[in-house]
Amino acid sequence: MSLKNAAFLALIGTILTTILLLYDLVSAIINVTGGLVPAMSIFPLLIYSFASLTVAVFFFVFHRQS
Repeated sequence: MSLKNAAFLALIGTILTTILLLYDLVSAIINVTGGLVPAMSIFPLLIYSFASLTVAVFFFVFHRQS
């Protein structure tokens, strides 16, 4: 497996993880606006989603450069 293929595979996995985390974040925001969960439950999901999006951008740039 070449470095470009490994970067592409990591990019796909990270994009899928980012999509799932963003879905969870949107679901939590909807639940907070409905009063079902406390507002502090959004903060960790926001951090996880931002970190996953940042890693996805890194792998995208890395894949294009290699």
